[in-house]
Formats: sequence, structure tokens, C-alpha cells
Amino acid sequence: MGEIKVSPDYNWFRSTVPLKKIIVDDDDSKVWSLYDAGPRSIRCPLILLPPVSGTADVFFQQILALSGWGYRVIALQYPVYWDIFEFCDGFRKLLDHLQLDKVHLFGASLGGFLAQKFAEYTHKSPRVQSLILCNAFSDTSIFNQTWTANSFWLLPAFMLKKIVLGNFASGPMDPEMADGIDFMVDRLESLGQSELASRLTLNCQNSYVEPHKIRDIPVTIMDVFDQSALSTEAKEEMYKLYPNARRAHLKTGGNFPYLCRSAEVNLYVQIHLLQFHGTRYAAIDPSMVSAEELAVQKANLQASSDQEQAP
Repeated sequence: MGEIKVSPDYNWFRSTVPLKKIIVDDDDSKVWSLYDAGPRSIRCPLILLPPVSGTADVFFQQILALSGWGYRVIALQYPVYWDIFEFCDGFRKLLDHLQLDKVHLFGASLGGFLAQKFAEYTHKSPRVQSLILCNAFSDTSIFNQTWTANSFWLLPAFMLKKIVLGNFASGPMDPEMADGIDFMVDRLESLGQSELASRLTLNCQNSYVEPHKIRDIPVTIMDVFDQSALSTEAKEEMYKLYPNARRAHLKTGGNFPYLCRSAEVNLYVQIHLLQFHGTRYAAIDPSMVSAEELAVQKANLQASSDQEQAP
């Protein structure tokens, strides 16, 4: 139990990457928590947005690996926001505070939905350079909870946790996936009632993505072939919404591939960001990009596109 929490990698992460807390709203109770790693000279970093049950440190393996390769990576934890517009406005203020004009967003589940909505919200003055959507959805109605969304704030924390845990996989699984679920359960326990209630409200209140507003943004859709909280219909809907998106399929990984299949996820993230190398939107320090690394990544990129085109 709790192997990740006591692992050398996690302890190294906690001891080397400081947790910052930032307030950008008039309401002092709305605090953004974030880990910011990698070269500060990068003005278009990769920002990681967690799922309902997640805190910023669920992405510690992406932060360690990608910042080690020269990328600037920021993992976020949201304040308590009760509607999408309020979240988008707060996130825009956060980017202004961090002096970031444009960013690449990696969103997991609810984080993926919020990433799409933020891209849509800022489409007239774009702030999102690209999207990586991991186990994400485009329409909250898939959860059949829109009618209860406005009552989550009334429920005690233990009931909210029970709702979230109901989507976690059970039954036999490999040790890495079991450790990932244990870690997410532990992170879930650290969230307060208002944090959980507000995230569930965002996750379930009636809302959908308007694709025509974000059709020009490069997208990678990352999903798993094994059991996850997303239905096949929800995945198909994402493919339809983004017909030109790159697809990054993981054979296994469940709801939290960034924890239990981090090497694969990190590779797909690098492949996605490769298209921006050498531009002002590169998320990596140019001095860290070796010709050899580029050749390896291009080979991987070619292999993945060949797989996609295979019947």
C-alpha cells in the first residue's frame, strides 16, 4: 500500500520542487497551488491540469522527467470555482500573473475538459498553443449527473469521496496500476469538502465544448484501451470532435496512466511538443535539444503515425 508515496522518486520530487501558492482573485480564499520546474526562460511551458481526485503532485513523474530533459513544466491545483466561466477567468489571471502569453495544456479527465473550455474561452485572444487530452471528455452529459450537479455543495465530504471512488477500477490489476490507485485515493483524502464539491460541480454541470472555436489548435488525444471511467461513446465523440488530432493509445493504464505508465505518457508528450521545437512556442530550452534526441523523437513520431494509418 502507498508504494508511490514512499518511493525515492516522489521523495526526491517533494524535496527539490517547491509548492507555490498564488492568489489572483479578489477573494483571498481562492488559492492556486503549483509546482513550476525547468528553465524559467521558457515563455510557453507545458501546464498540467489534474482530474477531480487529483492534486498537483499526481504529475510528479512528468515534472521530474520532462524538466530533466529541458522542458518547463507547471502542474496546477485549482482553487474552489463553481462554474466554468469563473474557472476560465481565474486561470487567465493566473497566466497573466506568471507572465505567460501562450501555453501548452495537458489535461487529465476533468482537467482535459477544462483545458478545452479555456481554449474556447480565450479563442478571440488565444492563450492555448496546443492541447494534450488524456482520458478527457467534451460533454458533461456523459456522466448523467447534470440534474444533481447543483446539489454537490450540500453533500458531506465522505459522500463526495464515495461518488469519486465509484469510478476507480477494482478487481485484479498489475502492481503499478494498484499503486497508482492507492496514491490517487490518498490524494483524494487530502481534498476538503468544498474542493471536491466544486470539482464535481464543474465535472457534471451542463456544459459542452464548441469545437469550431478551437479547431486550429494542435491536439493529441491520449487514451487507454483497458478499463477507465470513460465510455467508448465518450472516446468516439472526442475522435469526431477532433478529426485531425494525433492519437496516443496506451494498451493499459486505467484512469491514471501518467502515474502507472509514466514512461509512455512522457514519450507521447515529447512527441506532441516536438512540432514546436525551434519556434517561439517551444516548451524546451533550445540548448537541451540534441540532434540525436531529435532523430529519436522523429523516428518515434513516424512509428506512431504509421500505426495510426495502419488498417
